[in-house]
Amino acid sequence: MGFRPLHDRVLVKRVDSEAKTSGGIIIPDTAQEKPMEGEVVSCGPGARGEDGKIQPLDVKAGDRVLFGKWSGTEVKLDGQELIIMKESDIMGVIA
Repeated sequence: MGFRPLHDRVLVKRVDSEAKTSGGIIIPDTAQEKPMEGEVVSCGPGARGEDGKIQPLDVKAGDRVLFGKWSGTEVKLDGQELIIMKESDIMGVIA
């Protein structure tokens, strides 16, 4: 893929959620909520601070992250649905 986010933006791919409840009931795609968990595909170099220096990001490609339900902008690149968001929209990294 030929896309690199700028500044403190991050490109995230949603991770598919379970289509079955703990009781074994299968949930159809139309009734499922979009997952708030994803994998970082690529990152920008970082935000520029007031002193002019670049502050590196805390996330890197391959990290599994949690983000807000309405975070980012959904885009379609090379047939994949991805989300571009600022690093500040990410709530945390899943260890």
